[in-house]
Amino acid sequence: MLVGGQGTRLRPLTLGVPKPLLPTAGVPFLAHQLARARAFGVRRVVFATSYRAEMFRPTFGDGEAFGLSLTYVYEEEPLGTGGAIRNAARALTCGPDAPVLVLNGDILSGHDIGEQVRRHVAARAAVTLHLTEVDDPSRFGCVPTDADGRVTAFLEKTPNPVTNRINAGCYVFTRSVIDTIPEGRVVSVERETFPGLIEAGALVLGYATRSYWLDVGTPEAFVQGSRDLVLGRLASPALPAPPGELIVLPGAEVSPEAKVGGGSVVGAGAKVEAGAAVTGSVLGDGCLIAAGATVTDSVVGRGARIAEGVVLRDAVIGDDAEVGPGNELIRGVRVWPGVVLPERAVRFSSDA
Repeated sequence: MLVGGQGTRLRPLTLGVPKPLLPTAGVPFLAHQLARARAFGVRRVVFATSYRAEMFRPTFGDGEAFGLSLTYVYEEEPLGTGGAIRNAARALTCGPDAPVLVLNGDILSGHDIGEQVRRHVAARAAVTLHLTEVDDPSRFGCVPTDADGRVTAFLEKTPNPVTNRINAGCYVFTRSVIDTIPEGRVVSVERETFPGLIEAGALVLGYATRSYWLDVGTPEAFVQGSRDLVLGRLASPALPAPPGELIVLPGAEVSPEAKVGGGSVVGAGAKVEAGAAVTGSVLGDGCLIAAGATVTDSVVGRGARIAEGVVLRDAVIGDDAEVGPGNELIRGVRVWPGVVLPERAVRFSSDA
């Protein structure tokens, strides 16, 4: 599992916590991936770590809570997707012909992992890629296939894409193929490994689905992913409560006179006072949403304080930050951890 990225697009959320550990629908993001992998028969997982690697083991331990065996491999310097896979391979114990499932640590997906593995084995492919269809493939590199599902190219972003299918970040490698990735240097599977295999005539297979899929690499997508999990739009065995309008974690206080819903999460020890309205948002542990505040499609970090009458919409408030009365923060504004905004300092914000 590739969990070494720095998550720069998610800052300030990732300044102190790696992206795969961000609280998502009440649990660390990776908990959802681990639980789904376990449901499809995975029993052993190798974490390819780099950024804040020391935080993973205390969170997941040996994996017993998930019915898994977890191993942690560290990269001293970021090695790219291919380099990370090659580096983590030293912890693999399977034979050269065995399938190895590789997951990007920032993807939510509802596709059938078991079927992807079965197709890979049946076709004796070198690699089998999960492909998903998107409305605007020009924002991604696209992955065309022939009538038999064989990947014919990896194309960079273009205003005129030849297909709406893109790389969805879940791969099944034949173990021996991983050993052909150069060791000890930066390698991109998208720009080097997969195109090289195609050019050499190896079978790179595409497994295309229209199931739920989301890259949670931006604050907007992160909020959407948490919201979709809470609402049950994507089933997750790791959800800490039945899906519904909201999840309230232990020790949280939500006033009966507050309105909280739309797939929101209220973190442990957080408080939402009377007259506040919270919709589709992630409230961190120990934060305060004061009376009359409105929070919509936003993230409020651990210990942050949102004063009376504040309006947040599509905003990210860092840990322990304070937003004084009368502020209106909208359209992607981000407040760094520990920052204090005095009363009526900001009435609105342009995209940031």
